Amino acid sequence: MIHSLPPGLIMVLGALLLPFLGRKLSAWGALAFSLASLSIFLTGQYEHPVIFELFGNQLEVVRVDRLSWIFCLVFHLAAIMASIYALHVKDTKQHVAGLIYAGSAIAASCAGDLITLFICWELTAISSVFLIWASNSERAYRCGMRYLIIQVISGVLLLSGAIIQFNETGSLGFNNFLGFEGPGRQGSILDLGLGPQLILLAFGIKGAFPFLHNWLQDSYPEATPTGTVYLSAFTTKLAIYSLARGFAGLEELIWIGCAMTLFPIVFAVIENDLRRVLAYSLNNQLGFMVVGIGIGTELALNGTAAHAFCHIIYKALLFMSMGAVLHRVGTTKATELGGLHKSMPLTTVFCMIGAGAISGFPLLSGFISKSMIISAAGEQHLFVVWTILLIASAGVMEHSGIKIPFFAFFAHDSGKRPKEAPWNMLLAMSIGAFLCVALGFAYHWLYDILPYEMGDHPYQPYTSGHVIMQLQLLLFAALAFVVLMKSNLYPAEIRSTNLDTDWIYRKLLPWIVTGIGMGIALIDGAIRKMFLAMLTRLLDWFKQIFSQKGALGSTWTTSVMAFWAAILLGAFLVLYYFSS
Repeated sequence: MIHSLPPGLIMVLGALLLPFLGRKLSAWGALAFSLASLSIFLTGQYEHPVIFELFGNQLEVVRVDRLSWIFCLVFHLAAIMASIYALHVKDTKQHVAGLIYAGSAIAASCAGDLITLFICWELTAISSVFLIWASNSERAYRCGMRYLIIQVISGVLLLSGAIIQFNETGSLGFNNFLGFEGPGRQGSILDLGLGPQLILLAFGIKGAFPFLHNWLQDSYPEATPTGTVYLSAFTTKLAIYSLARGFAGLEELIWIGCAMTLFPIVFAVIENDLRRVLAYSLNNQLGFMVVGIGIGTELALNGTAAHAFCHIIYKALLFMSMGAVLHRVGTTKATELGGLHKSMPLTTVFCMIGAGAISGFPLLSGFISKSMIISAAGEQHLFVVWTILLIASAGVMEHSGIKIPFFAFFAHDSGKRPKEAPWNMLLAMSIGAFLCVALGFAYHWLYDILPYEMGDHPYQPYTSGHVIMQLQLLLFAALAFVVLMKSNLYPAEIRSTNLDTDWIYRKLLPWIVTGIGMGIALIDGAIRKMFLAMLTRLLDWFKQIFSQKGALGSTWTTSVMAFWAAILLGAFLVLYYFSS
């Protein structure tokens, strides 16, 4: 019976029990429910979908195939790492929010219909915002409100698209909206109806497409150290899963993904807050996955799933290392850090492993997944795309592979000598670091669970061409960093706020709305003043008429009586019109 329930539901239900465990046990309760959910998922039998009937319509609330299985697995692993990382936290609401958030993301990745997906989609938005508000600052509250509004808008678009799709097709099934039954074909957004187009926009918001991405850099750095670890794992990767499920082979995604890989590099280089740097690099890595979805071949989709798997782990590791710095030092500003390797050596090592993985160093997880997407672009003769991905690979080496560990733990000596991270943080980081290394060596284990079987000729990441090309890119990026630093051409780390396109809705739009409001108020005031003046003159006129001697008692002429009769009749007609 329990195996027929949506995976992750036990986490959502278990979260409701955490407040009754008290502040000390709620953290362990979150870990226990995460482990129990993983155990149930791994031992479950999901050969047949679970169908639920609602208002005469069949909802496929549980559908586990190879694509959803790999996302479910890595979501569970991320939830367990985040739960261990948060064992020292006494704030029960963070554990409740994190567990509901992770559980609903897992359930969403097994949704076979759009209504189930929508419910889980909104649940992830509502629960995750509390991880931002848990910072208990005015800035976190404002960022959380913007985050929640944007995420709810995404859900509204998803529901609207689902309703239109149902009205047009009579189906709520969550499948490829291009009508492809298998990989290898491509279509255009023009081939989609209005419903799927709205659904694509909803996925694009949650996936942080260009110009829709600012909520990510705005909110993630304002969450608690624990909250950011949760946030980095689920929201955007749920969007990647949804895109792979619904829009694999959509040609426009290739170019959207290319833009996503490039524009964050500039912002990450000049950003002072290292958690915001990681948020921008998250955008960069999402771009690789979106490109793979757009290409739509078996190799590309396998590369997307593999890269999402690896990315969740090494990105969580990097956010955990910066969270440990924030926990001990109170800041992640590059201008206020440096020299921390002397008192936080283990955190430094774990951060460098995560930095190496995201950069794609051979023998680490990022190399065996990212190279699949680049190779898929090459196989399809997409030379421009292939070149952009290589440039983006060098860029991520610079801002995440070098900048993060260098400015946090080395660079100038800030004089700060904090304690090493708490034991539970170190344990969670060690699990992430182990997985980064293990996947780099035992990549066959990951390849065996990818959505499409590779057959007799599986993809081989460790060919001489792949390794030499990647090492050349990494060495070039490292050399460029050294040269720029030595020549003082590298952008200096300064205390500043970098403007992104979010300035439009955070600053410009409020100014415009305020200006329009002031204009409307002035017009309204002028109209009111004019109306009152006319009313005053009318009353004066009536006063003059009725103040005449004998005006009420005298006999009126026929013309005056006819005038007042017409006035009364018109008034009655107006009242009748509005009351009918």
